[in-house]
Amino acid sequence: MTLVVHPRAVVTGAGSGLGRAFCIELSRRGARVVGADVREEGLKETAALMPGAPMETFVCDVSKRESVDALERFAQEKLGGVDLLINNAGVAVAGEMGTVSGDDWGWIVGVNLMGVAHGCEAFIPAMRRQKSGHVINVASLAGIACAPTMAPYNATKAAVIAISETLAGELTDTGVGVTVLCPSFFPTNIMEGSRGGDPKGRKMAETMMAKSKWSAEDVARMTLDGAAAGQLYVLPHAEGRLLWWVKRSAPQAFHSGAATMLAKLQKRMSG
Repeated sequence: MTLVVHPRAVVTGAGSGLGRAFCIELSRRGARVVGADVREEGLKETAALMPGAPMETFVCDVSKRESVDALERFAQEKLGGVDLLINNAGVAVAGEMGTVSGDDWGWIVGVNLMGVAHGCEAFIPAMRRQKSGHVINVASLAGIACAPTMAPYNATKAAVIAISETLAGELTDTGVGVTVLCPSFFPTNIMEGSRGGDPKGRKMAETMMAKSKWSAEDVARMTLDGAAAGQLYVLPHAEGRLLWWVKRSAPQAFHSGAATMLAKLQKRMSG
């Protein structure tokens, strides 16, 4: 087990949604937490909700390596070390290939992919030196299912899964573990700042989030339990585990039917 009982934790994207849920659940479990987000207002709101020790806050743009390096130094100073890093910050861009601007591609790659890379590169060396620690990288079922009209989001989340799988091999016998979270839809505010896509696609995503039986709090609890158990993959939703199995078992058939399934889903959700 590489996740200690009362970890010194750093959570990115802590100003809302799943990041906030991680911070609150960690506090309930006796952790000391540094919450990071690009929005200071959201961090203050999260800090006010902590049930345990006060949360330290740090304004950070994960797309910039120097900002993440500064976060690592801040966490070392405030916590005296880091036992758990949760690379949670993320954004969304939708649209068919050929319709997404270069600026939007750069934005989502900077946050979703490079943000995770920067976090791992900044925090893992100290974990290696202390011979303990755990990294949770937040990906998505989108990185497995790769549904149409979501190429930028799919690609960055697939890359997060690949980074996590690579780290799992590199960190063998170091005392440092890694978990990658691949949830399906659950209520968050990620669509509020999203770019691109059409109104139907946005409505479908918002409807599926609202209808989910899982909350951000549920996902946070299951992920922390999975990390404590040493799981590399955490797929909280049953439909996510089923899709993962189908894709591995019959990848050609899976992708051949993906567009048809999405069209039917969009029609049902927009009706």
